[in-house]
Amino acid sequence: MASRAKATILDIAREAGVSKSTVSLVLQGSGLIRPETAVKVRKAIEDVGYVYNRGAANLRKAHSNVIGMVINDLTNPFFAELAVGMERVFQAAGVVPFIANTAENPVRQEEVLKSLMEQGVAGLIVSPARGTTPGTFRRIETAGVPIVFTMRRLPDSRIPVIAPDNHRGSVLAAEHLIRRGHRRLAFFGGSSDLVVYQERLGGFLEACETLGIPNSDRLIVEGETSRKGGMACLETALVVPQPPTAALCFNDAVAFGVMLALRKRGLEAGADFAVVGFDDVAEAEHYSPALTSVAVDTAGLGERAAHVMLKMIQSRTTRAENHIGAVSLVVRESSGPDRNSQVGDAA
Repeated sequence: MASRAKATILDIAREAGVSKSTVSLVLQGSGLIRPETAVKVRKAIEDVGYVYNRGAANLRKAHSNVIGMVINDLTNPFFAELAVGMERVFQAAGVVPFIANTAENPVRQEEVLKSLMEQGVAGLIVSPARGTTPGTFRRIETAGVPIVFTMRRLPDSRIPVIAPDNHRGSVLAAEHLIRRGHRRLAFFGGSSDLVVYQERLGGFLEACETLGIPNSDRLIVEGETSRKGGMACLETALVVPQPPTAALCFNDAVAFGVMLALRKRGLEAGADFAVVGFDDVAEAEHYSPALTSVAVDTAGLGERAAHVMLKMIQSRTTRAENHIGAVSLVVRESSGPDRNSQVGDAA
């Protein structure tokens, strides 16, 4: 067995029964090595007592082993779950993820990006803050640092995006509510300056148009994408002359706020007002009543973003294909019973 001071990559390769290049890729945190091979190599590293000089390796690679995960709102459980998915892949690849919360503040985002660039970050996964301009990332692109957008995209940007099928998700949700007998519908939360808002609202409006809900019976209330925003949206909706009986919410956080506001009025989601969220965070299943929501495979999107980033770094490219993930509607108690079937039974 080689001593700790003299152990080399060749010693590891012999111990693990693999090539030197395979050992090198594992040490670099490459995502191209099969997990079982990486485990075998890491065990060999421990057995021979090899100490990896990461500083020297960084000089050779001309970039660090750090990937920045710049998130617009980590107080939203969705983005926390997304970050966990990314982190899982990076840890398995031996990469250090650095997570920063910009709190929807473009100025704070600029500071974070500048700091990460100064540290020689290997790549960036970003969910852009509201108010982000396309020029924000031009300098980083010019520097050749790979960037992946997750969940949000910027108009006219060529940066690859990992996101769910927002339009399709809203179509499924609105169709569900209409087929349950609702004829006055609302879309709660979000703001028109976000591309994701336009996609989700667009699906909602398409379903209303297709299934014969007139403009006069569609209420759109913009608002913060939080519980507080959801509470405010409901209060706004309930004071109109013909209030809606159901709402598709921009995300689950807004939906939880709507449900809280209903309860404060002595009303219950599902029984008195149908509520559907978007994202299907872990809390949705355990909320009371359980929240009907558009499932987007949050952790899967995070994992996909991380894998795309690792491949971009390995290939030394800033280009990658967009990935639009599949969605499905998970029906629970908050969207209420089927009114049409109830009428049929009564007849």
